[in-house]
Amino acid sequence: MTFTITRLGLRAPAGDALDALAARFADSQFLVLPSFLDPQLLEIIRSKMAQDTFYERTHDGIGVEMCLVPGPTSGLLELMLNDEGLFTAVQRVTGCEAIGCFEGRVYRMVPGSVHYDSWHGDVGEGRQVALSLNLGGVYAGGALQLARTDSEELLADVANTGPGDALLFRIAPNLRHRVTAVGGQEPKTAYAGWFRSYPHYHDLWRAAFGGSTSAQG
Repeated sequence: MTFTITRLGLRAPAGDALDALAARFADSQFLVLPSFLDPQLLEIIRSKMAQDTFYERTHDGIGVEMCLVPGPTSGLLELMLNDEGLFTAVQRVTGCEAIGCFEGRVYRMVPGSVHYDSWHGDVGEGRQVALSLNLGGVYAGGALQLARTDSEELLADVANTGPGDALLFRIAPNLRHRVTAVGGQEPKTAYAGWFRSYPHYHDLWRAAFGGSTSAQG
């Protein structure tokens, strides 16, 4: 059993199962989380996303992608991922420091386009652990590659192609990662971001919406 976010909240392993996940993460620096997003929730997200707009975004020195305009879809995903129970479980599995928030974006890489992603680290701004959630169908290519900064040897070369599946991997000064080119006909659409040590997610929402919030994890 791994983590699953459902309409009723988070289902997470405990005890020996959680310890086993922690041991696997410590050994490889990444984890595949099958069915991280419940199929019913995935369909809700997809239906909302179909009404949204993507724009081309350039990450200076890193890559080019399509990015979803912030709105109801990204807001719902952000709400689901900023869950205190999930924070506790991720901290237990990865050994990271206390988590203040999850911050992410929905992006798309289209086959045969100019979209690409090059080696980078994402270190800074309290980023500790990254998560990439597949919101699309089964695609070709688009694999996460993870390596140490001083080596060409890959620690991971994982295609996260299962709808609703997620990848969890460490962010650290001695690690780098990239996403390989997408082939075939199906684009890669994912919600990707970081579990950060700061700020607290309440502060993010105050900054985004103004005033105070009583929302709970």
